[in-house]
Parts: sequence; structure tokens; C-alpha cells
Amino acid sequence: MVIRTFGWSFAVTAVGLAVAAYFWGATGFGIVLILSILEISLSFDNAVVNATILKKMNAFWQKMFLTVGILIAVFGMRLVFPLLIVCLTAGMSPTDVVDLAFHEDKMIDGMTYANHLDEAHPAIAAFGGLFLLMIFLDFMFDEEREHHWVGPLERFTGKLGKLDVLSTLIALVVLVVVAQSIAPAHKEGTVMVAGVLGLIAYLAVGGLSDYFESHGTLGEINAEEDEDDEAEEGAEAARPARSGPNDAQLAAGKAAFFMFLYLEVLDASFSFDGVVGAFAITQDLLMITLGLGIGAMYIRSLTVYLVRQGTLDDYVYLEHGAMYAIGALAGILLASIKWEIHEVITGVVGVGFIGVALISSIVRNKRIGHVPGQNGEAKTKAGVA
Repeated sequence: MVIRTFGWSFAVTAVGLAVAAYFWGATGFGIVLILSILEISLSFDNAVVNATILKKMNAFWQKMFLTVGILIAVFGMRLVFPLLIVCLTAGMSPTDVVDLAFHEDKMIDGMTYANHLDEAHPAIAAFGGLFLLMIFLDFMFDEEREHHWVGPLERFTGKLGKLDVLSTLIALVVLVVVAQSIAPAHKEGTVMVAGVLGLIAYLAVGGLSDYFESHGTLGEINAEEDEDDEAEEGAEAARPARSGPNDAQLAAGKAAFFMFLYLEVLDASFSFDGVVGAFAITQDLLMITLGLGIGAMYIRSLTVYLVRQGTLDDYVYLEHGAMYAIGALAGILLASIKWEIHEVITGVVGVGFIGVALISSIVRNKRIGHVPGQNGEAKTKAGVA
């Protein structure tokens, strides 16, 4: 399971570090390795959140997430997207932005590419912050959730969730407060527009995914899976059954496509702090792309591993921990519009919530006698009801 799931990550790491050593020597090798570790540490909670969505998708779309998805994550979100942001916020032509990005000592208007990207940070933080805030709020206002981690709080917010538009109203109020009291005076309009775009992105992609999921595409299994997929499924069937959804419950078609888009936007929101923080280590855009790309590959492999192992069903509070981490990250992103917050704080907060949630899940399993990995059902030990 480990080799099959992480095999491509191991291969990309070996090739990526070899390329770094060849072109940039020992210094480049070390920088790319550090950037890879930085990306993994900052995005561990991202893997858990991704897994909660990916487990609803069939094998075909899980492979799309690992193949096409990783290309979008590496070249789209960590290379092209920052270039586009600088192009839009600085009012420069794409040619000038690319030239500036690949010549770290070059300046336009007295600023390097990293300076321009830093100048665009309020817009980036507002977009990502509102998108993540909506994810957290919708989770807290879900009245149909089976398990509660922070029981009194989650039961209370679940009751408030009967008002469908509450999360959107709260997000808009937060955006107005941030734009008026936190954003620099000359960035108020930028923050408002970027925040609204983040809200629109969430409502559009998430709404379309929910629509198609509830109108006939959930439960469709892609009929074009190749013989290798069938052989793999046969091998899985021969093993002890794992917890998690079976094929009859997995999304395909349009529902899975919009879930895939949702995952990509979610990945972008998580990657902002890593991309900006990477410039504190090096100004070389190719090193940054390579290092963050290796890290992103491991996060995606970890996501698939969590799904295949049924980890989220065995440790039921992991999703809660990830969602609380998302809420904290949303707050950190919005606060960073005014105050500089070190990336280490972001990573520690995310890993902290996941760690506490894992411990809580283990304690729960022992209390009810649940043995992880046994068909998703609690195996009651002798003497435990």
C-alpha cells in the first residue's frame, strides 16, 4: 500500500533533488529539500481535508487527483497563479512579470518579483481567507453531522445551521470588518473585491458539486476504468475489508468533476502561505516551484493513502481537527493582511489541531472498543458493551 500510493512521490523526490544538485549544486539541493519539508509541514491538515472529499470519488477521479491534479497544483497554483496575481495587482504585462520572476535581481518600479508578490498579499489573503472561512462555517453549521468533537459548541452551531444563509452572512460581515479595520487604507477596495471573489468561488464550485451530487450522479461508477483498475480492485477485495465507502457510494461524472475543481481551489487557498514564505528562503522561482512541487506530491499521496486505509472512518475526529485548523488558518490569513505572521505558527497550529483530534479519536476508540480497520464497525472487546 505504501509503495503503491507513495511510489510516484518517492520517484519525483529523487528526480527533483537530482535536478537541483545538477543545476544548483549542494546549495540548491539543500534549498529544494528545505522547501519540500516546509510545504509538507504547512499542508498536513490540507491532506486530511482533501481526504474527506476524495473518499466520495471513484478510483478514476482519485487517479485524476494524483496525475492531472498534481500538474495543476505544481505548475498552476505554485508557478502560474502567483505570476497572474502579480500581473493583475501590479498592472504589468505578462511578459514583464515573467521576465521579472526569472531574474531575481531585476526590478520594476523599484521592486523585485518577491516585493510585488508581497504587495499583492492582501488580495491573496482575502481570497484564501474567505474561501477557507466558508468551509469552516459550513462545517460548524452542519446539523446532520454524526459525530461531535467539541460537543456543546457543535450541537449549538448545528442548530443555527437551519438558517441556510447564515455562513454567507457571517463571512460577509467578517470581510467588511477586515476591510475597514485591518486592511491598509489604499487596499480596502482590493481586499473587498478579492474577498467577494473567494466567496463566489466557494459558492459556485461547492454549490455545483452539491447540485450534481444530489441529482443523479452520485453512485455512478465510471465505466471506462482500465483493466489495471479492475485487477487492483480484485486484489483489494482479497484483502481484509477496510472501512470507508464502497463503490456504490462513490461519486462520478459531473459531481466528481466539480469536487475535483473544489479540491484544486482548496489547494490554492492552502498553498498561498507556502508560496509567499518560500521567498524568505530563496528568490529563485524555479527552486521554489520544484521544492513546493515535491512537497505537494507527498500531500496528495498522503490524501489518497488516508482514503484507501479508511483512516477518517476509523479516527472520526480527524476531520473535525482539520476543519478547526482551516478556521484558524482563515483567521491567520485575514490577520496577516495587517500583521506579519510567521509560517511556523501556521504549521504548528494546523498540526496541533490534527494531533489533538487524533488523540481524541484514539481515546474514543478505546472507550467504545473500536478496532481500526475492521469493516468500519466497532469491535467490542470482552466486557465492553
